[in-house]
Amino acid sequence: MSVREKDDPALYTKIQEQNLLRQYDLLSNCIEIGLKKGIEAFDKYTLWALNYAAVSNICQLGGRYREGPIRVGNHVPPHFKDVSALMDAFFSVIHENWTVVDHPTALAAFALWNLNWIHPFIEGNGRTARAACYYLICMKQGKILGGRKTVPELIRENRAPYISGLKAADRAYELGQYDITELAKYLEGLLKVQVETTVKAPSS
Repeated sequence: MSVREKDDPALYTKIQEQNLLRQYDLLSNCIEIGLKKGIEAFDKYTLWALNYAAVSNICQLGGRYREGPIRVGNHVPPHFKDVSALMDAFFSVIHENWTVVDHPTALAAFALWNLNWIHPFIEGNGRTARAACYYLICMKQGKILGGRKTVPELIRENRAPYISGLKAADRAYELGQYDITELAKYLEGLLKVQVETTVKAPSS
C-alpha cells in the first residue's frame, strides 16, 4: 500500500513526515546497539531498515538495493549491478578507518557523500544518507546527542552548503581523490549548533 505525491500531495507530505519520526526512533535504537557492539554493527541491514522506515507507504521497494537505473538531476548514479560491490566498499572504508580518523565528522561526511553518490535505493537515499551520517556522528561522540534540533534536521533547514559540499566531493572524485573537507566542515558547524542548544537540566 502506498500513496503517490501527485495523487495526494498533502497526504504524501504527512506520511513522509511521520516516516521521518519513525526513522529517528529506529535510528536511536541502532545507535544504542552500535555503542554497545562497536562500529561493525553499522552494516547493510542497518541501512536497509533505515531506508524502509523512511519510505514506508510512499515507495513499494524500500529496504532493498535498487535493481534498475536511476537519474538524480544531473547526476547519473553507478549501474545497479555495481551497487552491492560499491556498498561493500563503502562499509569497508568506514570500518577500516574508524580508529584511524579522529575528526568528529570526517567519516560522517564521507558517508553522507558516498551514499548520495551511489544512490543505492530507489527512494529515500538522502534521508537514509543523513540518518547514516548522524549515526556515525553520535558513534564518534560516544552517545546519542541532545539538542533542540539534530544534525539531519539542521541539514534540511540549510541545504545550500549541503549541496555545495556534495558537488565538491563529486568533483574531487572525478579527479581520482576522496576529498570531503567541505562537507566535514559544514557538519562540524551543525554539530556545534546542535550541542550548544542542548537543553540543560535545572540545577537542584
